Amino acid sequence: MTHRKMFRFPVVIALILVLCSSIAFAQTAAKQSSASGSQPAWVSWSDDVFKQAKAENRFVLLDLEAVWCHWCHVMDENTYKDSRVNRLLGSRYIAVKVDQDSRPDLSNRYEDYGWPATVVFNGDGKEIVKRQGYLDPDEMASMLQAIIDDPTPGPSVKAEAKISFAENPVLTTPSREALKRAYQAQYDNKQGGWGFADKFLDADSVEYALLLAHTGDKDSDQKAQATLRLQQKHNIDPVWGGVYQYSAEGDWVHPHFEKIASIQANDLRIYSLAYAQYQDPEYLRAAQDIHRFLVNFMMSPDGAFYVSQDADLIEGHHSADYFALNDADRRKQGIPRIDKHIYARENGWIIDSLAALYAATGDDTYLNEGIRAANWVVLHRRLPSGGFTHDAKDPAGPYLGDNISMARAFESLYTVTGDRQWLKNSQQTMDFIAKNFTTRDIPGYVTSKVATDSAYRPHPQRDENILLVRTANLLYHYTGNSEYTKMAAQAMRYIGTPQIARTFPAAGVLLADYEFTHPPVHLAVVGHKGDPAALALFVSALRLPSGYKRVEWWDNREGPLPHPEVEYPVQDKAAAFVCTDRSCSKPIFAPEDLQSKVEELMAKNNGANAPGTK
Repeated sequence: MTHRKMFRFPVVIALILVLCSSIAFAQTAAKQSSASGSQPAWVSWSDDVFKQAKAENRFVLLDLEAVWCHWCHVMDENTYKDSRVNRLLGSRYIAVKVDQDSRPDLSNRYEDYGWPATVVFNGDGKEIVKRQGYLDPDEMASMLQAIIDDPTPGPSVKAEAKISFAENPVLTTPSREALKRAYQAQYDNKQGGWGFADKFLDADSVEYALLLAHTGDKDSDQKAQATLRLQQKHNIDPVWGGVYQYSAEGDWVHPHFEKIASIQANDLRIYSLAYAQYQDPEYLRAAQDIHRFLVNFMMSPDGAFYVSQDADLIEGHHSADYFALNDADRRKQGIPRIDKHIYARENGWIIDSLAALYAATGDDTYLNEGIRAANWVVLHRRLPSGGFTHDAKDPAGPYLGDNISMARAFESLYTVTGDRQWLKNSQQTMDFIAKNFTTRDIPGYVTSKVATDSAYRPHPQRDENILLVRTANLLYHYTGNSEYTKMAAQAMRYIGTPQIARTFPAAGVLLADYEFTHPPVHLAVVGHKGDPAALALFVSALRLPSGYKRVEWWDNREGPLPHPEVEYPVQDKAAAFVCTDRSCSKPIFAPEDLQSKVEELMAKNNGANAPGTK
């Protein structure tokens, strides 16, 4: 009997059933804990768990894990098979295990604690203890007993800080300058790369450095390229391709071997932008190595993408020796487990990165893969109301992450194809976000439509709101719909609040602020979409180095452009035009002339368009 069904019976019968349920629960747990090598009786996260815990005077222990995580596996093998731990859990706890990739709401709620994260609640859903990372059996048993002895919240549980949110969506000059100083301080001048404890390519930090480098900043140029080369040398698998999550111990030579969709997508996009900017074949090779892994290991038979490859071949055992082997010797031992869930969010990230790789190379292979994945998500994850689910069936949701990821993916596909259906899809998804993820009392957009539990309301998450600013702002420039500017401003007020903005990495807020306060470089091709000359101009426009550009293809047979703010003259042959907020070029007929014309106009407007200016 579930707790919900008990309310259908008279009170006395209900009390008897609660008592019987409690006895049966304890007996089951005792049998399991006495068995050598057994784990707790894990249950799923839900409000019913807290109702049961309150009725039975138990605590709720949440093990928030990642299925690809080495230390999560070690904790399963060592800590949760320990007889003392199981005895304590069976006596007074309900044990809940959640894969954080499956629940973006819980993942965002506890992202500062890494994986595994261990959180203990009372029956009212209030936190008692929050612990980060691996806990050995002694630590866990000691913690469980201490909570039984004294269930008051410990020092790890602090009152939520009160935040005075920014009133203005545009960063003040002092705030922007403080963020720029933080960005510089976050670079490791000794080891290279942004960040000190773990070494990896932080996508926003490198993209902002590429933006600065394009305006002539030599220091940013050096830092961006140093990070790109360190990541390529140490964190890209030389055998199978793909990017390891990070290197530990503050250097680049202690990789953690899990390969996660978000890391693949971020790095693929950044190496694509770097190749477009520098034309260095090594950056193209890095992008192709990541793409090779995605196709060979992470692509489903239908063209959508899976979530991750495990860090371990044998769960809980370090795999450094395994990943040092060649392809044949690895395959003799087996292949680390692939998490074959297909989430809309992860596919949106990868589609966006494939669009960037297509833009940098003109290779239709990447575009076709992105379109195929997008069509799969539309067919299998779209809600009747226009948004997207995370998985085929969500225990909660919908989530902002899936929807903003797919809105960005559609926007990118419109950029690289000129197909207005993708723009329409992006608008529909952003409209769904506007209706489902806002709150009245705080700016920004919350991570989920419904609360994780009755004791916790949804909160905004920084990275999701950064992406929302960038997506909504560019969507305004494509459509002319001021509602998207309002959405970007709403999210900017959240991420621009000093307590939120200065969180590592500072670059994400700086990128969002730059794009919100500057129009993108605007390139338009005028000509029929069946005309090879128009296609050549369009492909050339896509290759121009920038992560923030508005590229359109006007075929007058399709009617006016979605945002027809410029009246382009109709030519007797295909032509391209480059526009800034101040002027447009004369018609350009040769693809090879586009680059020089863009550089000429950028130079004229450099003072007004440099990062950090308005």
